[in-house]
Amino acid sequence: MEYDVIIGLEIHAELKTKSKMFCGCSNDAQGQEPNTTVCPICLAHPGTLPVPNKQAVEWTILLGLALNCKINELSKFDRKNYFYPDLPKGYQISQYDLPIAYDGFLEVDGQPILITRIHLEEDTGKLIHPAEKKYSLVDYNRAGTPLVELVTEPVIKTAATAKKFARDYQQILRFLDISNADMEKGEMRCEANISVQERGKWQYANGQIKPKGDYKLNPKVELKNINSFKYMEKAVDYEIKRQIKAVANGDPSTGSGLIQETRGWNNAKSVTFSQRIKETSADYRYFPEPDIPPLKISQAWIDKIRAGMNELPAQKIKRFKEEYLFSDYESLILAGDQNLAKYTEQVVSELRAWIEAHGDNWERQKHKLAKTTANWLINELFKHLKTDGSGLRNNKITPENFAEFICLIYQNKINSSAAQMILAQMYKQGGDPTQIMADLGLEQLDDKAALEKIIAEIILKNQAQVEQYKKGKTNVLQFFVGQAMAATKGKANPKIVREILLNDLLKK
Repeated sequence: MEYDVIIGLEIHAELKTKSKMFCGCSNDAQGQEPNTTVCPICLAHPGTLPVPNKQAVEWTILLGLALNCKINELSKFDRKNYFYPDLPKGYQISQYDLPIAYDGFLEVDGQPILITRIHLEEDTGKLIHPAEKKYSLVDYNRAGTPLVELVTEPVIKTAATAKKFARDYQQILRFLDISNADMEKGEMRCEANISVQERGKWQYANGQIKPKGDYKLNPKVELKNINSFKYMEKAVDYEIKRQIKAVANGDPSTGSGLIQETRGWNNAKSVTFSQRIKETSADYRYFPEPDIPPLKISQAWIDKIRAGMNELPAQKIKRFKEEYLFSDYESLILAGDQNLAKYTEQVVSELRAWIEAHGDNWERQKHKLAKTTANWLINELFKHLKTDGSGLRNNKITPENFAEFICLIYQNKINSSAAQMILAQMYKQGGDPTQIMADLGLEQLDDKAALEKIIAEIILKNQAQVEQYKKGKTNVLQFFVGQAMAATKGKANPKIVREILLNDLLKK
């Protein structure tokens, strides 16, 4: 029997506003002592009233626009009633039937993944479970943090697509500069709702999975709070196999053996595990939040927010290809990260200024310079960045100095070996690459007469290899290039060396 896999995602992301969602407390709790960024409002003391954070509302509208959503002219907050120890009120202020944004999509590998809604709510606190203790501690610093939740339609078919959607969504959050979306810090949390259904016995209509005829739908399972893309893909793949096995081996008298539940992911054992029975929307007993008036969102307000939108990843990648002539792969790498994209554009801007200052034509030279820049950024500088994991945050090489470094290569003042030595020194201490080249004595030797003298001595000492070359063993040429580079301590211009050798090796 064949089965269809049905996946819907719910992704929470903390917004990086200065203050919390409904009060004036600092929204930066990282590194703070427990329960120090709190006040009577976010701790739900009697008689306190919540006031919505305007910046959080505007950023949710901005996110909706970036993801092709419609924006509700009238939106409201609702009370979602459930109790956890880390939820001070005993209920959560969220949104239900009138979210800020709805009916959007995000393209993944050319296919639109439909988005049901994007709504705004408050985050809970955090429970801490001391090792070998019979109690838990609660830190309310995070309680009240603005939390934006995105819900997709159940249209995703594979774990790989779910992972790609979540990764692309994180990228958009960062490009809009509204969330750091760091999964390891809990700033972005992914949940996947998964079910498997017998092929041909169900249909998708009006956002709902519905049975055909008397077919009984198999329950869906929610995978909760997965903190990495890698783990999410592994967890979803495991859960698909688990559910198919349960359905295939189900006892006709008891059904598939599956229940609607929330499960977690145990990475050490590579299995999902049951946490609790999954609630339905009726269990939350939503009703309009009586302390917050409805939000009226005018078209003028929407237009103003749209006008301030940053360039999105897909647009930037396309522009890098068209404007700078980077390849598809180079554009994906260089424009796929906001900080790296900014750094690359600053480097290119410096290169253009240098070319034009030297009386050359930028349009004629930019393809060559783009290829050189991309190669040294991706294949060389990244090696150093990945070694200590600091990324561009601790990169001591300014865009101006990196552009000057590329110009040295472009002018053939340094060869590849010397360039790697200079770049390594720049990464350690920063500084002017021309000065580093002079300090290390690495300027390329272009003096043809001097090189001819050196090469003549090498040829004289290696007559056996000369005879091999004359007999057709042309790969011996590289031996002589290596000898010349060694004799000049790597300073010789390889292009001039090859030209001299090709003329001299066949002399009788």
